[in-house]
Amino acid sequence: MSRSERSPLLLAGLLAGAGVAHFAAPRLFDAIVPKALPGSPRTWTYASGVAELVLAAGVALPPTRKPAALAAAALFVGVFPANVKMALDWRDRPTPLKAAAFGRLPLQVPLVLWARSVARGTEGRQES
Repeated sequence: MSRSERSPLLLAGLLAGAGVAHFAAPRLFDAIVPKALPGSPRTWTYASGVAELVLAAGVALPPTRKPAALAAAALFVGVFPANVKMALDWRDRPTPLKAAAFGRLPLQVPLVLWARSVARGTEGRQES
């Protein structure tokens, strides 16, 4: 299997893992839901977990890969405020936790670019 064939599956795996984590440890995600969002943080935690699982399935399947990968790129942009909130909330935590929280912020850029490259990888191919 070539790198270009593995990339969508790795992205799908990342999304699936993140989606499962929202259900396995929801309190961690509840804490970073921006207060400006209406409703319960748990609702947002579960909704984003479902979105990640649906996108994982979409990215894994060639007929839905392009739109799912583009939606994943949008999701990575959309969750950035939660990552900023986490970094700000954790600025007084021990250095390794603070570094992890702030380190997540620049990681959003390669995630967005990765998802977009997976979407571009499907252009021009005939799906059967």
